[in-house]
Amino acid sequence: MRFQEPVRMSDDHASPVWARSKRRSGGGAGGLVGLLVTLLALFGVLTAVLGIKERSLAEGGALMDGWITAGMEKARALAGQAPEAAGAAMETAGEAAGATGQALELGAVSTAQDLKKQ
Repeated sequence: MRFQEPVRMSDDHASPVWARSKRRSGGGAGGLVGLLVTLLALFGVLTAVLGIKERSLAEGGALMDGWITAGMEKARALAGQAPEAAGAAMETAGEAAGATGQALELGAVSTAQDLKKQ
């Protein structure tokens, strides 16, 4: 009767099982989760610091609310300007396309006249 080996080797017998890398390579949301946890930790630290500075968590939170509100108003103002800027860019592009078309037309006419002369 044969006993099992106390240490098993891998299939290719290159190294024992415990010598293999424990870390598995693979995509996943690990990086995204780490980023989210880091941002939440920074938010918590900022809340604690402002709470100490203002001597009240409510006042520190109100200060952060003011910052968030100002940022949102600025973003909305920038987003409101975007359609106007896009319209101006479209008009400029249209004018440039018209000028290019006229130049091509004049070039075609002069080329046709030169060919007739030959």
